[in-house]
Amino acid sequence: MRTVFASDTHLAPERPQRIAEFSALLARVAAWHATLYLLGDVVEFWPGDDDDAPLHRELVVALRRLTDAGCRVHVARGNRDFLIGDDFRRETGAGLLEDWTTLALGGDCALLTHGDLLCTRDLKYQEFRRFVRDPARQRQFLGLPLTERRRIALQTREGTQSSMAEKAAGIMDVDDAEVARVMRDHGATLLVHGHTHRPALHDFILDGRSVRRCVLGDWYDAGRVLVHDEAGLRLLDVPAVLALD
Repeated sequence: MRTVFASDTHLAPERPQRIAEFSALLARVAAWHATLYLLGDVVEFWPGDDDDAPLHRELVVALRRLTDAGCRVHVARGNRDFLIGDDFRRETGAGLLEDWTTLALGGDCALLTHGDLLCTRDLKYQEFRRFVRDPARQRQFLGLPLTERRRIALQTREGTQSSMAEKAAGIMDVDDAEVARVMRDHGATLLVHGHTHRPALHDFILDGRSVRRCVLGDWYDAGRVLVHDEAGLRLLDVPAVLALD
């Protein structure tokens, strides 16, 4: 059984090539009858499940087609699409992941997360995350007209980009001590996440045993995907994934 992981695809109309690659990836997942995990930030922003932007509706339809074909699809909420909710789940047939999800993957206990909670040194972001994830604030925001929500989302996105430009790069990466803590707490031998846009496979020793951290890359310049099958675990670009049998 093949399992496919992607994160930070950041699908947007201004990047049609990435949209085409994402569609091609979904077609391959369907052909393989594989399981797909999307670990957050699938789109640039998600102002609510009632959003009728063409790209967002196309995403819902595409995921519904995939689940109707018998594929299991699981979606995590990222820092751009944390307002994905129950209507999205019902419309797509996808399962919504918690902040921390474990699963058996080969001989590993894999821990899945978007990745932002691992960046504990980014204190301003963590404060912002707590603010926007508050259920009462979310209900208040979702009660606004869609046009207003889009305006706020765009303004927040621009402010986030400005803030990132002012931060030291190390602050926006994961904290190694937090990585060790969460893997230890969940009994994980494999951690899979995105968010940092630093694709890599990191092997290290934790409590005397070999473990691995797999970082999924963003799709701004090139799509990258993590694939697990009988050949093991591979971090590949989309053309290489599409060429698999």
